[in-house]
Amino acid sequence: MQTPAPDAQGPTRAIVTAGAARRRGDGHGMPFLSGGSYWWYLVPGLALLTIIILVPLVWNVYLSFTDYRGIIAPRWTGLDNWTRLFQDERFWLSFRNSVAMILAMVIVPTLLGLVVAAALFDVIGRKFGGRTASFLRATYYLPQILPSVIAAIVIGWILRPENGALNTILQAVGLGGLAGSWLGDPQTALGSIMVVLVWIQIGYPVVIFMAALERVDPELYEAAEIDGAGWFRRFAAITLPMIRPEVFVVALTCTIAALKVFGPVYALTGGGPNFATIVPSYYSYSQFFQSQQVGYGAAIATALTVVIVVVSVLFVWAQNRAERKESER
Repeated sequence: MQTPAPDAQGPTRAIVTAGAARRRGDGHGMPFLSGGSYWWYLVPGLALLTIIILVPLVWNVYLSFTDYRGIIAPRWTGLDNWTRLFQDERFWLSFRNSVAMILAMVIVPTLLGLVVAAALFDVIGRKFGGRTASFLRATYYLPQILPSVIAAIVIGWILRPENGALNTILQAVGLGGLAGSWLGDPQTALGSIMVVLVWIQIGYPVVIFMAALERVDPELYEAAEIDGAGWFRRFAAITLPMIRPEVFVVALTCTIAALKVFGPVYALTGGGPNFATIVPSYYSYSQFFQSQQVGYGAAIATALTVVIVVVSVLFVWAQNRAERKESER
């Protein structure tokens, strides 16, 4: 009787078969790790997203169509809140003030951040070393570390009309005629908050732009300098094109922050004086908790959410279009 020859491919075939069984969830394999098992790792995040964001969002949208005072059950009123919203001059005033917040939190910090980051990277870093540039970058970013309410309270002490540091300094240098109630005058309150927001916000674009400049080849600057290009020419021809994606990111995130700004307004003026500094987020808050008109406050918050979503889509579309044009060149 002849003994059959051993199958040299037996162990390999067994390993392949076992692997296939595990992928199918057969045998001793773990079914919950087969196929699309990675989806299970998304369950905790999806649960948190649903509980923290989606459920409150849907509830807020529902309340915007109701009359709800926070005590009795909501009463469906249809489009009453929305009709009132579009006829509310204070609501439109709050969005006009949001334009001022965009100027203070997006346009000015982004432009200044570009110049400061380029100067720190291309001038200070080359002449005084990277440590000096890093120290100055951290100094600019320091206001971002402070909670916005704490920073606003400190600025409020500086801008006090009686014994504030600003008025005291003006009087000490003989400019006491310029002293005033910076946060109590409707003519200066919004401008004062804008200055505070510029100070708070400028560190963010500086840090992002300096990180973006780290990936720019230093030889480009050296070649341009050898060719006789000045700092501004190097900035326009090299710096701006190379960090365009980061400019879009900074502009988008800062615009969203400007549209939903709340802390500085709450801490410094409470929307006053005479609603001169009211913004949509604070107006919604005041309707929720001060006027007990929860349904109307929900309508304001929902309108603000829609505006933020539209702005975000427009920014992403503009960025994709710019990248397509750049790739076609």
